[in-house]
Amino acid sequence: MEIALAIVAGMAIGSVLGFVGAGGSMLAVPIFIYVFGLSPVAATTASLLVVFVGAASGALPRIKQREVLIREALVIWAIGLITNLSGAYYLPRIPEKYVLTGFALVLIIAGVSMLVPTPQQQSERKVSPLALIGISLVIGALTGLFGIGGGFLAIPILILFYNVSPVKAAGTSLFIIMINTLTGFFAHYRHWSDVDWLLPIIIALVALVISRIASHRSSKVSPATLKRAFAYFVFAIAFFTLVETWVIS
Repeated sequence: MEIALAIVAGMAIGSVLGFVGAGGSMLAVPIFIYVFGLSPVAATTASLLVVFVGAASGALPRIKQREVLIREALVIWAIGLITNLSGAYYLPRIPEKYVLTGFALVLIIAGVSMLVPTPQQQSERKVSPLALIGISLVIGALTGLFGIGGGFLAIPILILFYNVSPVKAAGTSLFIIMINTLTGFFAHYRHWSDVDWLLPIIIALVALVISRIASHRSSKVSPATLKRAFAYFVFAIAFFTLVETWVIS
């Protein structure tokens, strides 16, 4: 039964990655917690592997197509190591209720960011050093604490404030997610034994296959419609998490 549920979960996460291009961890973490009964710490650890596989499958082809700002991505990753590793270290010391509440708030912010319309492309600007530091620290914290790659944050910032093309922003975001989640996964080494890795591996492989299929069909559906629908879905997950955390439990 758990294997069957893992296949269904992988299909759901893969569909989100393929059609929306982000948000896999926003679905993976609640699934690991509420479907498979993992603790928030174990769910975050398992989610890092699933998100890494999905991000790597999308980022590597974009690197070959020169759709990734590698230098900026590496800077964001390097600076973000501070909060990424710190978040992974302090996560077990934070009460589960506060971890889940923080995760729900992140989901709400992510949903809002998906409702922001993509602006018209203008001349591309360089990202200022101070902005890079701020973005890096926030994304690193999201990865270390919640197993979230931070793509929902990187993409709108790169597009809205620095006029990076949506294609380059998406490619750079995937690369950031890939190296961030890989680092975060090893930073969570103390919790590897808390996870039955058969299920996350099945979910990751199924999500990889489904995301490739969904990505080829995503052109037939309006991107704005897809993002809007997923934003409302994310709001629903956040609401459920808050109710489950503070009302039911």
